[in-house]
Amino acid sequence: MTASPLAAVSEPIIEITPEALAELKSLRDDEADGELLGLRLEIVSGPGEDFRYDLSFDEYLKAGFHDEVRTHDGLKVIIPGKDVELLQGATLDHTATQGLVIRNPNRPPAPHVEGLVHDDEMSAQIEAVVAGEVNPALAAHGGFVTYVGHDGEGVVYMTMGGGCHGCSMSKMTMLEGVQTMLVEAVPGVQKVRDLTDHATGENPYYR
Repeated sequence: MTASPLAAVSEPIIEITPEALAELKSLRDDEADGELLGLRLEIVSGPGEDFRYDLSFDEYLKAGFHDEVRTHDGLKVIIPGKDVELLQGATLDHTATQGLVIRNPNRPPAPHVEGLVHDDEMSAQIEAVVAGEVNPALAAHGGFVTYVGHDGEGVVYMTMGGGCHGCSMSKMTMLEGVQTMLVEAVPGVQKVRDLTDHATGENPYYR
């Protein structure tokens, strides 16, 4: 049974610039049995954390059943099935100053916290304000917030990512900016608590 022509021409999941492709091929060719190796690209951060990535070379013929494999001008790229949706539309680039860098327009999924409500009318209002007002304001600083849920008593829980994660001003931005917007816009909201572990903040780059 022959493979479907459509299966052989799969759409790429992530874009790789010519500069990044040249760098990756050079690194691959320096490895033993380089012709058998593909680039494995995996998201290793947890829900609610800023994206962190692991890039390594692996034998593409040993890709797992749930892995997606794409060919970029002779370079095999292996992406775990769990990460496909979160990498759609991302770009892998290479610059002289930053090295290999991933620009990802997607947002990390919100973490699940037992006991918090995230699917009621208040949550819908909060998410509308976050999408329409809060994140557009934070985007100027390269940051964003992710709504996690509320406790039913007026306390809203969020995480911060992008340029806000790990920034010394993040806590002040959250308390003075985001909290003010939500208290004024959503009846029942009294305060905001930040669940982000800012001690782990780092740029989501592979160097």
